[in-house]
Amino acid sequence: MEKDININGLNIHYSENGPEDAHPIVLMHGWGCNISTVASIEQILARGLHVYNVDLPGHGKSDEPESPWGVDAYTHLMEDFISRLNIKNPYLAGHSFGGRITILMASRHPEIKKILLIDAAGIKPKRKPKYYFKVYSFKMMKRLLPLLLGKKKGNEIIANMRNKAGSADYNSSSPMMKAVMSRCVNEDLKHVMPNIKASALLIWGKNDTATPLSDAKTMEKLIPDAGLVAFDDCGHYSFLDNPLGFRAVVNEFLKNDYKKA
Repeated sequence: MEKDININGLNIHYSENGPEDAHPIVLMHGWGCNISTVASIEQILARGLHVYNVDLPGHGKSDEPESPWGVDAYTHLMEDFISRLNIKNPYLAGHSFGGRITILMASRHPEIKKILLIDAAGIKPKRKPKYYFKVYSFKMMKRLLPLLLGKKKGNEIIANMRNKAGSADYNSSSPMMKAVMSRCVNEDLKHVMPNIKASALLIWGKNDTATPLSDAKTMEKLIPDAGLVAFDDCGHYSFLDNPLGFRAVVNEFLKNDYKKA
């Protein structure tokens, strides 16, 4: 069942599914996605858990934040969501960007006992010298072009350069969400991972280029109680690329938590 709730002035859309008296789990999608993207995960979990599948602010049917949020602000929003709905000691599941929130929230709340990190973000990408050359070249052009060509023409060229250089997710975002994305993607959460008390299952695609398998291996080392399952021939959406394998692994991890029919 799809619902809406107002949290700190923002309309937050979510779906709720699964046995009413089963253990709760909060599911968070990746950047540029919404609750429908992770609907197949919701269906797996709802067989034995009570699932809250949330459209994160700026995605799906939820309102955009009013300022460029970082991961901390998203985490506070989800903490308020859990508090407002009186969800007791939920498990957490996060794909990609949702994994960032999962990591930060789990590091703050030792009462969270289990988390699923699915092709999760949370480690700042390693940059090659070519990247920094492009960044500093762009910053220089941003200053010089309006002076050389006039403000209007210079800004048009700069906007075109930015669109060509940006990722598909970035280019399809609103101006506010572009600012949010730029801030969040550069936040590194390695320092909080050793604080996570929850048992963590990491599920990855070996061919993931957005959050590479090396990120998963780093997380596995830093999170005290973590196990990694990596699927061959799968990318950033491993739960869609190998649905049967994904279902089997998740069911094994949560088999003792599922409410029996």
